[in-house]
Amino acid sequence: MVLLAAALTACGGKSQTEVEVKEDLTAKQLLQGIWLDDDTELPLLRVEGDSIYYADPQNMHAAFRVVHDSIYVIGNTTAAYKIDRQTEYSFWFHSLDDEIVKLHKSENVEDALAFAAREVEVIPTVQEVIQKDSVVMFQGTRYRGYVYINPSQMKVVKTSLNENGISVDNVYYDNVIHICVYEGAKLLYGKDITKKEFASIFSDDFLGQTILTDMEFMGVDGEGYHYQATLCVPESPVCNLVNVTISYDNQLTFQLKEE
Repeated sequence: MVLLAAALTACGGKSQTEVEVKEDLTAKQLLQGIWLDDDTELPLLRVEGDSIYYADPQNMHAAFRVVHDSIYVIGNTTAAYKIDRQTEYSFWFHSLDDEIVKLHKSENVEDALAFAAREVEVIPTVQEVIQKDSVVMFQGTRYRGYVYINPSQMKVVKTSLNENGISVDNVYYDNVIHICVYEGAKLLYGKDITKKEFASIFSDDFLGQTILTDMEFMGVDGEGYHYQATLCVPESPVCNLVNVTISYDNQLTFQLKEE
């Protein structure tokens, strides 16, 4: 018996339900091996034990369970796929795009080469430190703001659909941005900023799939020093701008920039 937390939607039911179910171990055993796309003859999945591996080395492997007529893939989120046909050498299921994915089991040992990379390829968003500086004048005083965008080892997992309509998780590296303000040679403020600073504005779910991509020094006024941060979901058009104000007593405040 297993406890499966799945997103199951039914009329009059709850959207998130924990159900205690009996796993179909016979169906799981039939899935063991490498599966090729019927149309392209290219390797798509390798099933080994309780895990599914993908041919794309940037996709994280995921746990799975077979329950009744569905396969539940448990990664960053849980996705359920209705099984249309399953035999020892054939496996058809409904994708999240509501298309039928038709696979057949490989009998060629060389197909295993498509899954030779055991480690997931992490996608860097910044290859090296990027330095930006700006000069502004306020009440006759010259201020210089520096921004250093530093790559880090902090991982961001983004869930998306691949070309087959399968939910996959890709891993990216987040950034740490160092900001500082100088008056002449005098350092007025310096701090490392990570996306955790923005937890008061965004939900944990949203922050978990975003990267702190940029920071612009906007100027100085009577309220303090102003920056504008950019947080984006990688490889998507979804970005948010946040106005960051550093008061003269070195307190940070954040305000989401409205479009």
